[in-house]
Amino acid sequence: MTQALATIVKPLPEHLFIRRDVSAEMRWEAMAGQGYHTPVDRFFVRNHTHTPLIDVTTWRLRLHGAGLRCPGEFSYDQVRAMPSRTMDVAIECAGNGRRFYGTQQGVEAPGMQWGLGAVGVARWRGVPLRYLLRQAGIRPDAVDVLPQGLDAPFEHYGHVRRPLPVAKAMDDVLVAYEMNGRPLPPDHGFPVRLVVPGWVGIASIKWLGDIEVATRELFSPWNTEFYPDVTTQPVKSAFELPWYATLEAGRAHILHGRSWSGNGRVTRVEVSLDGGHTWRRAEHHGKHLVGAWLPWHIGWAPRQVGPHVLMARATDASGRTQPLVTPHHPFGYHFDAVVQHPVKVARG
Repeated sequence: MTQALATIVKPLPEHLFIRRDVSAEMRWEAMAGQGYHTPVDRFFVRNHTHTPLIDVTTWRLRLHGAGLRCPGEFSYDQVRAMPSRTMDVAIECAGNGRRFYGTQQGVEAPGMQWGLGAVGVARWRGVPLRYLLRQAGIRPDAVDVLPQGLDAPFEHYGHVRRPLPVAKAMDDVLVAYEMNGRPLPPDHGFPVRLVVPGWVGIASIKWLGDIEVATRELFSPWNTEFYPDVTTQPVKSAFELPWYATLEAGRAHILHGRSWSGNGRVTRVEVSLDGGHTWRRAEHHGKHLVGAWLPWHIGWAPRQVGPHVLMARATDASGRTQPLVTPHHPFGYHFDAVVQHPVKVARG
């Protein structure tokens, strides 16, 4: 591996993340003042085991299965020499927002207690998966594609793998080798990973090394036991503020946030500064990037000191608006209710 690519896994900076076992959640206040994309040093990390360090000189991407006429394998240099595409895409853990099932709705859900920081938007560059599948001679009767990672086996379940229907695989899925203009860091899937726009993060397999294409429906523990019946991500919103932030009374503040959805662009964001009693339309600039998020802002000059609750709700292109309550999910997935963000107003 070259020195440029031999990235050493370093401890994550505490001021940017909330640590959760082998994973790390982005602090939303760390996005304040940032551009459209989440910097790599702020992008959340979710691993089932640990981050592998892979020798790119011996790495190969293997394509095989009854759904291919010409199975084979590709080296890193071969993948990078193929026609590429650059996409702005959000990746989000299916359990993002899980802790609010308990704190807001009174019924805790099992699993990692994410706030809203298990999401990020990056500019990914790589090869469309459909190009690789066509190179391998995908058959017209192919049904499912099963990508598999090269990280250590998870308990007795084997390597992380989750099937995709051929229709999705041939649509907008990317085999990515760059993140925000640089080679993928080890924590984010070096040497290549899948990027599956709109779908739960587990579909975007990291450290990709094997793709099976079958003429029948495929299954794995990651779509039967761990992430059953979850695909497209719902609409959500977050403020770029610390939890329990203190704001000065009598002063004009500009509150910033971002909203996103797996069902397309966000078309409207409304903000409540009084715990949901009244709502105002948030403002935003620039184009709406399909599959990514919409940064927005709103002015507020609070006069009354004491605790306040901020709320933001978004509507996406499908017409879905964030509800006030999300039906309980046994695994804690897809929490899309409006999150109640507490702040304090104090005299300067």
